[in-house]
Amino acid sequence: MTTQTISAPEVYQGQFGEFTITESDRKGVIIYRSGLMLAAICFAVGSALVLLNPNPTTFKLLTPLYTCFSLGLGISLLTIHIYMVELHRALQVFWLIGSISAIILAITNSEPLALTIYTQPLTLLGVGFTFAALTGIYFKEAFCFNRLETKLLTPVVPLLLLGHLVGILPIQLEQLLLGIWAILFVVFAIRKTVQAIPADIGDKSVFAYLESKRSAKV
Repeated sequence: MTTQTISAPEVYQGQFGEFTITESDRKGVIIYRSGLMLAAICFAVGSALVLLNPNPTTFKLLTPLYTCFSLGLGISLLTIHIYMVELHRALQVFWLIGSISAIILAITNSEPLALTIYTQPLTLLGVGFTFAALTGIYFKEAFCFNRLETKLLTPVVPLLLLGHLVGILPIQLEQLLLGIWAILFVVFAIRKTVQAIPADIGDKSVFAYLESKRSAKV
């Protein structure tokens, strides 16, 4: 007869006490990273189509790609670990505003969604909230993990979108920034797959401390 030894979960020392990482925590990180990978792949494929073969068929293909990109981003925003609940909720609200705006534009315009956004830059005042949420993830990752690609993506995204909104960027520069964005996004998503899972979970004692403070106020 053999006996199987069940190892106790590793105990981590946090800022406000000890904590352990559960299987649910690990699954949450995997889902977060999977959402990022889905968003990155869809964005990169869509960008490549636009840059290499811009035609009516291409713009039609961008709508389902954008839908999958947005869903992947939404999944990531649902499972990301951010200490500030208010910031986390704000990014989720941004994504929701951008998603609703995209749905309205897709329904009310006969042109493909991407073409509508490109030819009517003011639509970025609605759809752009989705990319503001994405930039929030880039900023969080740059701040927490000092990643070069997210340090570059944090200014690249608003520069491209705001530049197109006000019409100050030449088409060649827009194309360059889009290509850089797509490449760095994929690099970011790939590097996340090999990062240690506990790093994305963070210090759970901080989450517990902040939650206790909120409960005390209530």
